[in-house]
Amino acid sequence: MLSGRRMLALCVMLTGMSGLGFSNAGVKDLTALSREGDPVTGREIYVNTCICCHGIDGKGMLGIKLVPPPADLTSLAVQSRLDGTLFRRIHDGKPNTAMGAWKHSLSDEEIWDVLTYVRTLGVESSGQP
Repeated sequence: MLSGRRMLALCVMLTGMSGLGFSNAGVKDLTALSREGDPVTGREIYVNTCICCHGIDGKGMLGIKLVPPPADLTSLAVQSRLDGTLFRRIHDGKPNTAMGAWKHSLSDEEIWDVLTYVRTLGVESSGQP
């Protein structure tokens, strides 16, 4: 039989593990959430890899007809997502869209840099300092 403390510890551990499973977050996301990227390097990477679909301003390239259209990176829908969620989207891509996985072309550090730059697009579009 388990003691009260051991039972409590087991419940806490199982709750934490099940929370990871239901949130689709991995250990990698948990350790990397505090990572701060370099927006200058991120802009360089964005210009070389992301601009074709997302455009210079992050709102999507005019004239390109992708179905579904590329995400508006300045939108509240994108900017309100957690860093770990956006990291995973860049890293793994989005199924059934033109957004492919960049994990084979960009290092985790480069993805964090791009993510940090993408955050500046939301600030610029809202007019916040």
